[in-house]
Amino acid sequence: MTRVRSAPARVGSPTGAGRPSLSRQESPPTCGNVIPAHGRGPARGLTPSPAPTLGGSQVSTRIGFATGYDATMGVREMADYVRRAEDRGYDIAFFSETNNLLRDGVTAMAAFGLATRRIALGFTQIVRLRSPVVMAQTAATLDELTGGRLVLCPGACTHNQAVTHGLDLDSLDPPRALVEWVEAIRLLLAGERVTYHGEIVRLDGVRLNWAPVRRAVPIWIAAMSRTGLRLAARHADGVLLNAVSSPEYAANAVAILREAVRAAGRAWETFEVAGIINCSVEDDHDAAVDAVRWEVASKFNPAKPSSQIGPRKRVGEPHIREEDLPLLAEAHARGGVDGLIEAFPSSWVEGLTASGTPDEVARRVQRYRDAGVTLPILRPAARHQADRLIELFAPR
Repeated sequence: MTRVRSAPARVGSPTGAGRPSLSRQESPPTCGNVIPAHGRGPARGLTPSPAPTLGGSQVSTRIGFATGYDATMGVREMADYVRRAEDRGYDIAFFSETNNLLRDGVTAMAAFGLATRRIALGFTQIVRLRSPVVMAQTAATLDELTGGRLVLCPGACTHNQAVTHGLDLDSLDPPRALVEWVEAIRLLLAGERVTYHGEIVRLDGVRLNWAPVRRAVPIWIAAMSRTGLRLAARHADGVLLNAVSSPEYAANAVAILREAVRAAGRAWETFEVAGIINCSVEDDHDAAVDAVRWEVASKFNPAKPSSQIGPRKRVGEPHIREEDLPLLAEAHARGGVDGLIEAFPSSWVEGLTASGTPDEVARRVQRYRDAGVTLPILRPAARHQADRLIELFAPR
């Protein structure tokens, strides 16, 4: 494989009152030769931000708010909740673009950006659904629209996602595609002319024809498996741990990440460990568990066990009981999704989420922090819980 790259970009961000800086302190390693390209120089007016970075673990009370999984909630309503989270001092608002074909992340980010002024904005995107050139173009545009507040979280395109979107399965190599997309996007965002020859991505003399406001938009890789975690450690500024995972899973994932970051010769102190945490807060514990049972069950639909159960178990998720799987398959066969939700064990829901009374949810989220999650991003189970959850963890 031949790779010809432009030189690594310096990392900086525009300065501004109250604007969070999400710039990295180092460049991830690359696995090919680096040849400077004779393109344009650094974007004018670009200076490193003196503000504290969002990466690392300097501030233990940082908190985020997530949306995107409620099919009944439109983008305007999501943006209203994001504005409320900003008003209450949250550090980041996040949108999950999923294989369930709910609202798309680009539109949501534009709406969130126009509704807010300070809060950082992150979203997942599945690679291969868009070319790396389009993803870089979109990231740079959204970063410009939001004044340098964007965090891009690419995730691997799995077999199920490729089938849903009608992609070629013969060329499917999720880890390789993810790495090449991330490398190509970084080079394009640096503002240079890029020639990149990978196994999947091939670019010849491509560049963005305007100067992005930042030469490096922060990239966190969305990861669930051991492979994904190690790729994040080597190639990204941070990781986004998947939802429906326990504090014990998070602790095991952090151990894998720490070892891989250090093996790559990188600084663990500047590596972000963000995690989507499913939260369900009610006055009654059982009501809270019932409110989020649907989402946990959806992750373990018998139609897609290999993409969820195996990777989580191999990282060390203790709350998936394999002896329950035949019963869940039988419930699904009898009653479909509704039957699966009704039969889904409360012990799984309690283990894989932060659910219960306000005090129980607060204690549970702290367990994720104690496990090494530097930035918990909280996603309410239902719209009627959103305001209450925002207030429960509001920094101000």
